[in-house]
Amino acid sequence: MCDVLIVGGGPAGLMAADYLSKLNYSITIVDQMPTMGRKFLMAGKSGLNLTKNEPIQKFLNNFSDPSSQLVNALENFTPNDVQIWASSLGINLFTGSTGRVFPFHMKASPLLRAWLAQLDSRGVKRRHKMEAISLNDMSMLFNTEKGQEEISAKAILFAMGGASWRRLGSDARWLKWLPNVENEKFSASNVGLKINWSSHINKYFGEPVKAIALKAGKMKSQGEIVITQSGIEGGGIYSLSQAIRKGENVFIDLLPNWSEKRLIDALQKPIGKISWANYFRKVLHLSNVKQALLREFRSDSFSKEQLLIDLKLLKIKHEGTDEIDKAISTAGGVLFDQLDQNLMLSERPGIFFAGEMLNWDAPTGGYLITAALATGLWSAKGIENLLLSNTLN
Repeated sequence: MCDVLIVGGGPAGLMAADYLSKLNYSITIVDQMPTMGRKFLMAGKSGLNLTKNEPIQKFLNNFSDPSSQLVNALENFTPNDVQIWASSLGINLFTGSTGRVFPFHMKASPLLRAWLAQLDSRGVKRRHKMEAISLNDMSMLFNTEKGQEEISAKAILFAMGGASWRRLGSDARWLKWLPNVENEKFSASNVGLKINWSSHINKYFGEPVKAIALKAGKMKSQGEIVITQSGIEGGGIYSLSQAIRKGENVFIDLLPNWSEKRLIDALQKPIGKISWANYFRKVLHLSNVKQALLREFRSDSFSKEQLLIDLKLLKIKHEGTDEIDKAISTAGGVLFDQLDQNLMLSERPGIFFAGEMLNWDAPTGGYLITAALATGLWSAKGIENLLLSNTLN
C-alpha cells in the first residue's frame, strides 16, 4: 500500500510525483518500459523545446477548444513557471528568435537525470517493466518479469500517454482495461503528409524547404517542412493537423515575402531565351527544391496568370496523413466532462488522469510538453486535496 500510485513515467507522471513527494506522501511510480521518460528523451533528440515564451492568453489560443480543467492547469503552470522549474534543476535555458525555449545544451537527458535524481532523493519508488492490466477498486494489477503483482493506493493517477510512438510506451493499451471511461477516438496530430512523389523529387529527400507559408482552411503556418521519401514532415505541416483532419486542402506559398504587385511586375519581364529553371532562379530567386515542388504540384496550365496563382497558392496533392504511430502526438483521449475540476473521475473518487491520455490537442513548439507538465501538476494538487480531506474525515 502506498499513498499515491502513478502509472506512467513521462512528463505528466513525473511532475505529479515531483509535487507530491515534497509533501512527504509515499509515492510509487511505475512504467512498462525499462526506463522512464522514453518519449520525453525522443522529443529532445533534435532539441528539447520545453515551452513557448509568450503571454498565457496567446499560449492558450494554440489549444483547440480547451476545457476549463486544461485552462486551469495551464494558468496554474505557465510558460514562465516551466522555465523557473527547469532552472531549479540546474538547467540553463535560452529563448530562440521565435520564442521557443530550449535547454542550452538542447538535449533532454541532463534535465531528466537531474529530475529523477531529485525524486530518488525524496524517496519516490520507481518501478520499471510493469505492464498495467486491470484496475480493481483502488488497486492495480500488473504483469512483471516475476509474474503478476498488485499495488494498492489511496489515490491512483493515470498518465500513460496517447497512442503514438508505441515503441516508446504510448500504445493506448489502457483502452482495453478502462472500459467504463469515455474516450474520444485517438487520431494523429502533429504528423506528416503522405505523398506519392514523382521520380524527380528523389534527389531532394531529406532537404528542408524554408521561407514558405502554408495554410489549410483557416489555419496558417510559416514553419519549414522537410521532403521525405513518404511525403513531407516538419513544424510547418504539423501545426495544420487539426484542419487537415477535417478534410481541408493544404496550400503552400513559395514566396510569402513577395507582394502580389512585386510578383506581377517580375512576371512581366520577358523570359527570352533562358530556361524556365534559370528564369525562376534569376528573376524569382526560387531555390531548386521550391522549383521541384512547383513542378510537382503546378496546374496543367503554365500561363503566367496561372503561375502567379501557383507560386502563392500551390495545392499540395497528398494521400492523407501518416499513420498514427508516426505522429508526434495524438488528439483524442479521456473526455473532460466525466472528470471534476481536479481531473478526478467523478464516478470513481481517487482515480485521476493527466497528460496525453486526456482529450486535448496542440501544435508542436513547446505546447505539448508544457500541457503534459501542467496537467500532471494540476492532478497532483487534486490528489493532495483528496488525501487531506480523507485525513480530516
